[in-house]
Amino acid sequence: SVVLGWAKTVGADMAKVNPNGGAIALGHPLGATGCFLTTKAVHELQRTDGEYGLIAMCCGGGLGTGTIIQKI
Repeated sequence: SVVLGWAKTVGADMAKVNPNGGAIALGHPLGATGCFLTTKAVHELQRTDGEYGLIAMCCGGGLGTGTIIQKI
């Protein structure tokens, strides 16, 4: 899995990775993944009083994108 390879490389705390599941686990309409995951990340930052969130997703065809958000 991509996330497991990434976590091993950067030493991520797996307790903080996908705390509510990823896009497939959460269910999402086609074409709305970015909006859906961003909204979930914003709500998670509010719930945990976090400061930063990282949203990453597959774009298909071996491509991916990532966004870092900060609660201010």
